[in-house]
Amino acid sequence: MIRTILLLLGIALWISAGDALAEDFSIGTIAIGHPWTRATPKGAAVAGGYMTISNKGTTSDRLVGGSAAIASQLQVHSMVMEQGVAKMRPVEGGLEIKPGETVELKPGSLHIMLLGLKQPIEKGQKVKATLEFANAGKVDIEYEVEAVGAASPSEHTH
Repeated sequence: MIRTILLLLGIALWISAGDALAEDFSIGTIAIGHPWTRATPKGAAVAGGYMTISNKGTTSDRLVGGSAAIASQLQVHSMVMEQGVAKMRPVEGGLEIKPGETVELKPGSLHIMLLGLKQPIEKGQKVKATLEFANAGKVDIEYEVEAVGAASPSEHTH
């Protein structure tokens, strides 16, 4: 009986720890999950940043920008296909995150652009950045660095 209770307690703690890891960083009602980026080759001037952003509040907020020590600029971008050509553009006015909504920033879609890289980004490294929201304010995050060309974060970042 005690073994069963301890086993169930252990499972409950493991599940709740998984939920806690799913929300890596937060400020106010905004939760940022699993920030990651790709390693870059020497000489690369830009890198993309990816994550999920959830708004657990009752009013909209906007990701309006941020900063990273490793880059001269951090911008919110979208990628669209025009006549078979992928074009990246800044998201004017910031990225809206509506109440109860989760927005995924991922390759080939909405993403963060780290512009003017000051050094190559290496697999396994952690890249510190600050995101700025119109209402919630600024929050410090860390990007996990995956391999060049990675399509998603590896399992160890979950």
